[in-house]
Amino acid sequence: MLQFVEDWLDLLRARRDRLIADPAFQRWSLANPLTRSVARRRARAALDLAAGFVYSQVLFACARLKLFDALAGGPLTVVEIADQLALSEAAARRLLDAAASLELAERRGGGRYGLGQLGAAFLGNRAALSLVEHQPVLYNDLADPVALLRGEKRAALADYWPYSDLEQPKALQADQVAPYSALMAASQPMVAQEALDAYDMSRHKRLMDIGGGEGVFLCEAAARAPDLQLALVDLPAVAERARARFEAAGVTARVEVHGRDFLRDDLPEGADVVTLIRIVHDQDDARALALLKNIRRAMEPGAALLIVEAMSGVKGAEPLDAYYGFYTLAMGRGEPRRVEEIEALLTQAGFGGFKLLANALPTLTSILSAKAV
Repeated sequence: MLQFVEDWLDLLRARRDRLIADPAFQRWSLANPLTRSVARRRARAALDLAAGFVYSQVLFACARLKLFDALAGGPLTVVEIADQLALSEAAARRLLDAAASLELAERRGGGRYGLGQLGAAFLGNRAALSLVEHQPVLYNDLADPVALLRGEKRAALADYWPYSDLEQPKALQADQVAPYSALMAASQPMVAQEALDAYDMSRHKRLMDIGGGEGVFLCEAAARAPDLQLALVDLPAVAERARARFEAAGVTARVEVHGRDFLRDDLPEGADVVTLIRIVHDQDDARALALLKNIRRAMEPGAALLIVEAMSGVKGAEPLDAYYGFYTLAMGRGEPRRVEEIEALLTQAGFGGFKLLANALPTLTSILSAKAV
């Protein structure tokens, strides 16, 4: 019966696809008042797909030139903006018109321009802007996506994340880990807030963050749960960068810092909650399973594990498959996974009691909790 239903649905979908692909039907749907709004939305979606790279470059130009900062004090004329951004008047107007079309800027009275709603949102989110300024590395790699898919070129992004294809990542030096560590630290606060809003850390005694980078998440968790003891595990050169942040946050006495390779070294024991933040999707299945098994060996039954990262198939976050799918392709390892695929790996590693937690921004991250069994 199930196969009959699937076959019937395939026939309907095939008929739908033939209709949509028919130029005569496209013209009819635009002319028909009952279908015109749907047809226009589809046309706009197609334009956005075709022009998406240009849109992202407009955003990058705004970020690099600090247009949002220039407009933060109020609307300015084109001449004033051109002077602040060191552009010609014609170039400034071109950028402003493009930004206004994307709601990054907004036309105001008297020929002035102010912040658009999206521009204001970016202005208030420095973490998002740091990711925008990082994007050219990925864009250069995607100049020939077919060659990337066929494995005919090595992407520069793999060098930006040097740990991704090294057999001895603990040998990385401070200068090699600095760029990606800084980017992760800059973008971590918004992810940390999502996770900590969705999961109450104050119920636990000791939190261990695996691949914790410069310690941003642990500092946020420490502020939410004053009695929580903390531990950070990352490569030695990365973990060393966390110490200054912990000292500045006044939590040094509560934190143990461990410079280890979380795939190959034994992990510290005693944590009743462990977090993996944007780590699992960087690994292929074999490495992800090895990591989860290594973590399970360090945990007592009943201890909690939180996986915090973008996940495939989560309602409201569907486009992330495209972004993270090609990002991890360029990085040379890993892939976005569906929740059930992560749960399958967790089951093999000795975890159960899975729960996908509700959070405000699934486009940013999802939070999956599990228990050591």
